[in-house]
Amino acid sequence: MALNVYSRLTRSFVRVLASRSVIPVTIPLTTSSCWTHLRCLQHIRVIRYDGPSLRNFSSSSQPSIDVSYEQLKKLLVSQSSVVIDVREPWELREFGNIQGSVNVPLGQLNVALQLKPDEFKEKYGGDMPSQSQNIVFTCLAGVRSKTALETAVSLGYTKVQHFPGGWQEWAERELIQTKE
Repeated sequence: MALNVYSRLTRSFVRVLASRSVIPVTIPLTTSSCWTHLRCLQHIRVIRYDGPSLRNFSSSSQPSIDVSYEQLKKLLVSQSSVVIDVREPWELREFGNIQGSVNVPLGQLNVALQLKPDEFKEKYGGDMPSQSQNIVFTCLAGVRSKTALETAVSLGYTKVQHFPGGWQEWAERELIQTKE
């Protein structure tokens, strides 16, 4: 009885992953032993399906979603990415902001990325990124920017990254550069 329940739960788990565009890759469950099922679950490797290409999150050869301070500076100079700061407006007034970034508070991001470009520009004062344009999210310390990245991916944006150091690292490094 317990084995049947466990087997159904395992199949449900795999179906849920598949429905979320995640394909579990594992060795086949061929025997009926509960311990065999448990051992097989230890070997699951998750691959995310993103349309025509497969991204294997366990592979180190994949491009990073994290952007370093130096990379962010280059992106801002070349204007090859839209940098979106997801902090609240009072945080920008209190601490400062990254010059060239657009402020879209995290709580408004889901709706903002679904606006028409002219509405986005009017409300947030910057150009709305297209779904294929490179976007870098930033916040105070990298937590909210990671959430913003996940929100953008769920809305169909394909080239999204985040600056994990956030405003804290930016301000520290900029202060060091101005002292030199």
